[in-house]
Amino acid sequence: MHGTQPDKPVALLETSLTRAALALAVIVCGLSLRWYGFPLGLPAFVVKYGGSLLWATMVFLLVGVLLPRLTPTQIAAIAAVIAVVVEFSRVVHAPWLDAFRLTTAGALLLGRIFSLWNLVAYAVGIEFGVWIDRLVQLRRVG
Repeated sequence: MHGTQPDKPVALLETSLTRAALALAVIVCGLSLRWYGFPLGLPAFVVKYGGSLLWATMVFLLVGVLLPRLTPTQIAAIAAVIAVVVEFSRVVHAPWLDAFRLTTAGALLLGRIFSLWNLVAYAVGIEFGVWIDRLVQLRRVG
């Protein structure tokens, strides 16, 4: 069936491991962009929204690691819900949550400032994840 994941345990494990490796590569790219983007002279737009795009790609891939039986479309829907919830969580200000957002991990995972433009970057990032996922699947089959 087109668009479905394999049901065999070995194929599912291979799918999860591939997505995990891709997620790790995306994390490295995202951290590199955030830490070295400005020193390399990249525009603020590229650093800010490129990081958001890669964050959403990572979310897509990690959901795919955890739920390898789902189709890329289903994984994308779950990743989109997570991205929207995380973005809108930025309008919630509890002392413990704001304190966490001030840490490096909090800033990278949850962000600090609400922006509708992030939702656009997340949509592009999730679509990029779908594209990568399908490309890997096609190479595996072919």
